[in-house]
Amino acid sequence: MKIGLVGYQGSGKSTLFEWLTTVPADPSQAHTAQSAMATIPEPRVEQLVEIYHPKKITQAALEIVDTPGLSRTHEGNAARLALIREAGCLVLVVAAFDDSDPMADRRSFDEDLMLADMEVLSGRIGRIEETLKKPIPRTEQEQLRHEEETLNLVLSAMEAGKPLREADMTDEQLKVTRAFRLLSEKPRMVIVNTADDEADPDRFTQTAADVPVLTIPAGLELELARMSPDDRREFEEEMGLESVDRDHVIRRLLEASGQMLFFTCGDREVRTWLLARGGTALEAADNIHTDLARGFIRAEVMTVSDLVQFGSEREVKAQHLMRQEPKDYVIQDDDIVLIRFSV
Repeated sequence: MKIGLVGYQGSGKSTLFEWLTTVPADPSQAHTAQSAMATIPEPRVEQLVEIYHPKKITQAALEIVDTPGLSRTHEGNAARLALIREAGCLVLVVAAFDDSDPMADRRSFDEDLMLADMEVLSGRIGRIEETLKKPIPRTEQEQLRHEEETLNLVLSAMEAGKPLREADMTDEQLKVTRAFRLLSEKPRMVIVNTADDEADPDRFTQTAADVPVLTIPAGLELELARMSPDDRREFEEEMGLESVDRDHVIRRLLEASGQMLFFTCGDREVRTWLLARGGTALEAADNIHTDLARGFIRAEVMTVSDLVQFGSEREVKAQHLMRQEPKDYVIQDDDIVLIRFSV
């Protein structure tokens, strides 16, 4: 899962990137994109390790992508944003220091997303129009005309300032738009980068009901993260600081992206896996390995809570708490999954 960090120049986006991933921002990639992995913290893994004593522990991670800073004139922003069209979630980093206006940046960002999407749709419509001028099979012609009609509907809505979710579209039409990975329709989150001495960070979240908002003094948090634990503790006590929990922020990114974790366990490995919230047992099997999905028979499912309570798989089965689930079973947050499949 890719999480795209976006923001205007000077927002502190690259500082946040380093704090989240512990990988320093590379100036040589300032005009392209830099990515690094951030392990998703999961405290239940420790409980599972105590039970299984596995040889290996593997935890799922988010790929954090730091993109080039956006221009407030909008010039060139469509090309910069194109670098994260494959991202599953966008995180807008806005500055809240030195007389900056985070709310204005949010409004401007929405405009940038819409402009970038309109450019993509206009280009595709133009290519369709050129193709329709040529002699092509009737079936292909009908498909292209349906696509053109759908894209024109979306484009008209965007020109009127309406996002796709507010357009009156059928499921069939929505299928057409998914291929374009429209930026304005992606899940998003806002991180307000505050001054180190900000007295009332909550004031930046009170007017934002449409998307999740976090306030983080990114520069200060990065400075603290670079200290030794003892120096950090002393500095926080001396300055009366309460630092931001990086693990909490990463979990919030996971939630904003519409993803969740499920578990696989054994004495060889305890592992967490990413799955779209609402995903099925078959989709979970496919995330582990395509062969498991192809030969899927059933999923054996128990919960971490039950396993911790009774201490072993054997006792969970004795309590009749190990379930046999079909491929359309919807995976839940606490599930440990074992896929039975045929070769």
